[in-house]
Amino acid sequence: MSVAPQEQETPRPSRRWRRPLDVGLRLAGGVLSVLAATLTAVLELLLAPLRVGGYLIGVAVLVAVVANIALSWFAVEAVGRRWAVALPALPWVAIMVVAADRTSEGDVLLVGNWVGLTLVVGGAMTFAVMAFRSVLAPAPAPRRY
Repeated sequence: MSVAPQEQETPRPSRRWRRPLDVGLRLAGGVLSVLAATLTAVLELLLAPLRVGGYLIGVAVLVAVVANIALSWFAVEAVGRRWAVALPALPWVAIMVVAADRTSEGDVLLVGNWVGLTLVVGGAMTFAVMAFRSVLAPAPAPRRY
């Protein structure tokens, strides 16, 4: 009776580079979400006093809500953690707080009219709702490397 030779398993290629690459991409996604939030906050501050025919139009509020939804989604997807919603939220809120305060010369970037108030409330509530949705979402399936 002859014995068949045992099949040898071919060694798998080394995948040591995957983990550092994954961490690097997640870190880059987090940094990008912070920078994008800073950029959109400045853009919204520039759009806040926009008038058409002498009337405030409030386009900054719409931009804030849409951009904050996109930033929250991107941060969670890029970083892969639920707490990543805070990455774009913190610089956005900090910029709005600083913009609402008077400078030593008396200048105010974000005036307390209906556009300014709605901008701050709408943008902050958007981040709060996205964070709440992230908490309620089911846990993602574990990924294999």
